[in-house]
Amino acid sequence: MKGRLRRLWHEWGFPVVLALLITQFGATAVRVDGASMMPTLRNGEWLVVPKVEGWAHRAGLGDYRRGDVVVFKPPRAAAEWTREYRGFSLPWAYRPYLVKRVVALPGDRVHMNRGELYVNGQRVDQRWTLPFWKTLCPDRDSVLANSVAASPVQTEQPEITVPAEHYFVMGDNRSPGGSLDSRVFGPVGVGDIAGRALASMWPLAVPERATPPCDGQAHPERRVTFGGKTRWNPRLLPPPDELNTLP
Repeated sequence: MKGRLRRLWHEWGFPVVLALLITQFGATAVRVDGASMMPTLRNGEWLVVPKVEGWAHRAGLGDYRRGDVVVFKPPRAAAEWTREYRGFSLPWAYRPYLVKRVVALPGDRVHMNRGELYVNGQRVDQRWTLPFWKTLCPDRDSVLANSVAASPVQTEQPEITVPAEHYFVMGDNRSPGGSLDSRVFGPVGVGDIAGRALASMWPLAVPERATPPCDGQAHPERRVTFGGKTRWNPRLLPPPDELNTLP
């Protein structure tokens, strides 16, 4: 009997426990849905998110940095609750996770002017994304290009100060309507952030060029055109230097 239990443990028990420990305390994989992080991230990429780091930050140990790509749930009042997941219907509604970039920390002052981001009165050199969009359809005139939000009900503000234990996040997509982020629903509480995306691990190879549409229609990720040679895709996702050097 003991031999049978020992065999069951080695064949089934230990692998299951190990898998649970890895997924609960180690890292998880999150899929990018949509085009809001282009050109940095494309639809369908899978990101590695260390769970321990997210737990530590929620417990007050350490902070996220400007430029970190984070996975989070938007504020409850702003979230589009859904019962669908990958084509399957669920018996409950949930807030889907979003992937955006931290651009301002607790205490930072943030405002937008004709698509330019300002943090603490200093214009941010957005060279990790703006040069790409300037060749296509940069957003200069919309509400999102010229205002920020303090909360889901305090929108179109000229400037806000990010509250304690909150972060101001934006997608890298700078086309009209390209990203619904803190400019729409305000800063995100640290308790709603699952963690920092450390790297992109899938797919292994992608076309060199990906050009999104500029038609302003829904689901632009479905109309992206590809070209060029195939390149290796897995990579780390370090914060842009332009955000790290801000005061």
